[in-house]
Amino acid sequence: MSGSGGAPGSARGSLKLPSGRHGLSRSFVAENQRGRILAAVAAVTSDLGYSGLTVETIIAAAGVSRRTFYEFFRNKEDAFLAAYDDAVVRLSRRLIEAMETGRDPMERLRGTIGGYLGFVAEQPELARMCIVEVLAAGSEAIRRRDAAMRAFSQALEPDIRELFPGGVAPELRAEMIVEGVYGIVYTRVLQGRIGELPGLLEGLLHAVLSGARA
Repeated sequence: MSGSGGAPGSARGSLKLPSGRHGLSRSFVAENQRGRILAAVAAVTSDLGYSGLTVETIIAAAGVSRRTFYEFFRNKEDAFLAAYDDAVVRLSRRLIEAMETGRDPMERLRGTIGGYLGFVAEQPELARMCIVEVLAAGSEAIRRRDAAMRAFSQALEPDIRELFPGGVAPELRAEMIVEGVYGIVYTRVLQGRIGELPGLLEGLLHAVLSGARA
């Protein structure tokens, strides 16, 4: 079920601080430790699934002590939700940039969908965690996933209203686009075909436009 091709311990990487006295501030050390834990959650979840995510597997992958883990999180679910929220923030920043730099509604739609596909392709561990394993992580994780999808749909509505006047309500059309793209991405992630996603952009745009004219 591996999504990254490596062992869960690979999340430690170059983020690990040197041992001993290093002169770094406590806030910097805490931020580094928390970031390593979040990266470890994504790596372990990608490799072992949510069912294989435990405090033990997280701290082993992050290279932190059990005490350090509990300074930040109550349990594995708490850590998973924090990792999920962090990934959504990172994706949101990328999509907002695409929306703000687009010169017209079509360019913004292209940039938004393309940005999403690119983010998923570049972040396979986050993709597996946020798109597939989130469905196994309990009701609160699913609630947050649904909230994120609603937010993305709402962000698309102004451009959808301008691109497709009349007919289907823009809020419904935006929801259909987000749900449709998500479903296609889910299938590719589940099948280990993440690398194909950026190449689907033109086909997805064509499908959106064809559906609007239908």
